Amino acid sequence: MKREVMGLIVKRDDGSEIVNYDDPNFPSYIYDGWIAPKMTWEGVPHFHEDIEIMTIKEGRQMYVVNGKNILLNKGDTIVVNSNQIHYNVCVDGESAKYVIAVIHPGILSNSVAVEMQAIRPITDNTELSYLRFRSINENTEEIRKLVLGLPAIRHDPFKVTMQFYQIWDIIRRQAESYGMTEETVSDPGMLSFKSMMHFIANNYQNQITLSEIAASGSISKSLCNTLFHQYVGESPINYLMHLRSRKVAELLRAGKMSMSEIASQTGFRGVSYMAETFRKFFESSPREYRKKWESV
Repeated sequence: MKREVMGLIVKRDDGSEIVNYDDPNFPSYIYDGWIAPKMTWEGVPHFHEDIEIMTIKEGRQMYVVNGKNILLNKGDTIVVNSNQIHYNVCVDGESAKYVIAVIHPGILSNSVAVEMQAIRPITDNTELSYLRFRSINENTEEIRKLVLGLPAIRHDPFKVTMQFYQIWDIIRRQAESYGMTEETVSDPGMLSFKSMMHFIANNYQNQITLSEIAASGSISKSLCNTLFHQYVGESPINYLMHLRSRKVAELLRAGKMSMSEIASQTGFRGVSYMAETFRKFFESSPREYRKKWESV
């Protein structure tokens, strides 16, 4: 795991996350973690090929998948399918504790037969965006125990693989029992939204307009606003400012660039405006954030 990106969700140009795997030679990230308001990893829309699994240990939180709010209480588990737009946020300003596992399904594909029979029917299913396990589901306690056991073996690829096979078997059974329900319906606006995410990620350093963002998704400004509010709960411009602020955080943690250099590289027109915007999202000034990170 790379220390300089701990606690940050770092993305590629297309908006997909570069997962900070525990071992660069094994595509698995497992973390016994927590979330609190204004943390760097709260409310950051992203997607990746990996399967994301989270079990709530204490408190509750909201998971947003393709614009749908899913409330998770203690004991609940959510499985987010490959390439779905998702993020997690606090509920009523309260913190929560969880175990999260972000694992590439490729570790299960030891043969073409297994991939075609057991893996791709799930990952390629455009109507299956997520699965939620709660008290009404018969598999909830079984998957919860398996996920909670992952942190103890996170540095053992063989044991993680064995445990992931068991988890995947539960996922398959649950998916078959769901069929087509409200829990699994995808949204056709996702492609346009991903295109706009891609455009913003490639152009955040420049002065871009709402019209340009909408045009990148081949939709109107009105629909652009609608999709951003649907998927991420904020306007396209606020999303842009949030992204720029996260880029500021990355640069603050990566080196000793001056504030004016960071402002210039992240699309802000000045240091004071950068600091004002950064504080809005992280509740500290860039200088305070840098000092806090250097003391860790």
